[in-house]
Amino acid sequence: MTDNAEVTVQDPEDRKLITLARATRARNAVPEGAAVRDETGRTYVAGTVALDSLRLSALQTAVAMAVASGARSLEAAAVVSEAAAVPDADRAAVRDLGGPDTPVLLAGPDGTPGAVITAG
Repeated sequence: MTDNAEVTVQDPEDRKLITLARATRARNAVPEGAAVRDETGRTYVAGTVALDSLRLSALQTAVAMAVASGARSLEAAAVVSEAAAVPDADRAAVRDLGGPDTPVLLAGPDGTPGAVITAG
């Protein structure tokens, strides 16, 4: 994880992903919110799914929504969470659709970017 003071997200479309993920987290009162952008620029937003029979992180759910909607690739992903890192399973979901170089932005609940990593 990179020090918060050093992480900046310059691309307005990447900042939009963080904003969408943060809004979903707050609106749905879930531990995480996530957003992904596909190869056409469409965005998919999701929160944590925590049912007795089904558990998905917000990022896994957002990737699943993109796949179910016909996305063939991802340009970027963002997750807003209190977690200090993006779990391997979440990065794997992004990698499966977007490839190992797909950027994954991790931001805190206030929307401040904490890390920019790759799905790799």
